[in-house]
Amino acid sequence: MSIPVAPYPPRSTSTEDGPDVWNWARNSTIAPASSLLRPTTETQLQEAVSSSPGRLRLTGARMSAGRMLELASAGDRLVDTTGLRGLLGTTEDSVTFAGGTLLQDVYDVLTAMGRMLPSSPGVIASQTLAGALATGTHGQGLRQSSLGDAALTVRMVLADGSVVDVDRHHPWFPAVQLGLGVLGAVSAVTLRTVPSRVYTCVKDAVSAHDLETALPAWNRDHELSKAWWFPDEDLVHVWSAREADEADRLAWERGGGRLLEHGTASAAMNRTVDAALVNMRGDTRLADGDSKPYRTVKRFRDFTDVTGDVYQVFCRGIATPQINVEIGVPLERAGEVVASLKEWHARTRPHMHYPVILRCTGPSNAWLSPSQGQETVYFGLVVYYADDGTLSEGGMDFLRAAEEVLAAHGGRPHWGKYFEAPLYDWRALYPRWDDFRRVRDQLDPGHRFANTFTDGLFD
Repeated sequence: MSIPVAPYPPRSTSTEDGPDVWNWARNSTIAPASSLLRPTTETQLQEAVSSSPGRLRLTGARMSAGRMLELASAGDRLVDTTGLRGLLGTTEDSVTFAGGTLLQDVYDVLTAMGRMLPSSPGVIASQTLAGALATGTHGQGLRQSSLGDAALTVRMVLADGSVVDVDRHHPWFPAVQLGLGVLGAVSAVTLRTVPSRVYTCVKDAVSAHDLETALPAWNRDHELSKAWWFPDEDLVHVWSAREADEADRLAWERGGGRLLEHGTASAAMNRTVDAALVNMRGDTRLADGDSKPYRTVKRFRDFTDVTGDVYQVFCRGIATPQINVEIGVPLERAGEVVASLKEWHARTRPHMHYPVILRCTGPSNAWLSPSQGQETVYFGLVVYYADDGTLSEGGMDFLRAAEEVLAAHGGRPHWGKYFEAPLYDWRALYPRWDDFRRVRDQLDPGHRFANTFTDGLFD
């Protein structure tokens, strides 16, 4: 199966929005500025929803692909929920935050409380809580799953302006855990918490020759694991984390609870980093050698083991406009998927300037989670924009071909990132697909929280 030749949009290099609202990456206009509503309370959110004449799309940090957010027609409204922020309540083992609260604020509050979520964080903490649930944000580690699996109750404003609380015992809950913004406007989320733990993360550079078997082993042997695969160099940079022993924990505490670096830095990745930077310079033509895209690769230089809390160790992402494709496949098929990608890489020698990101999670209860019902390995593929807002032809070819390989092995795409819908048979991939549609019809019978993209998925 082949997909269209140019599915990825160029990026605007202008810093002026003009009459339009752009997504965060500035590669899509999503609404006229005149259609934007900014409620700051749940009551205002109810009013915005109930009084709007057309359809509604919900937005937070706008980090999703633009098509998820853009309005379908002139009478529609874009509802920005980032004004609904902050901690609303706590119990001994839970916290409730407003839906527009940034994940970084959630993590900061939890850290001050000596608590953490039972799910490993995604690397980018500038998302909103509601947006992270809507698209299936996840971290790494087979003993946990997505952020939505840490939710206890989700409070939503429905299409008629009424408010509903859906908890874990409600039959709608597996739909609400990952709702794509089509069920209602999330005004608050209650999350389960556990005592904060300190981790020591051991970093290494190893050959990719046995990646097919090593990848599942790393994840089964460690509480948290993440890897970056550089196929051009046949090398993998792997992080493996366990709860810190007493000596490491005490050293971390003596350092004031800041991320603790261990021992002598390893230069094992430096030659690989240099090769990736050569490709990146050719593709992006960025004059500033310390700009964000370069820094995302340079951080692998001279690496050291570290000790810290889960957010210090794993929230290390650098938010950079990019085309990001992430496909989750059943972990039991990891070996054959890696073998297929190796064969494809050897045959085509694609042009790559960033490694393949490898993260695993345990099964998710959310009906539309890529991890629904199965241990999952996520393959993340990244191409950065050039200085003029274009993308390299080689990079686009790489993304298209790799996605075809992953889709052919039963891959489920991350909803907030880029994917080509014609590659996927949604009902075959998601056994509860039609159950989700029935919940949607109950909560939003007029499909007011919809746009052209979601119409294509469900209607």
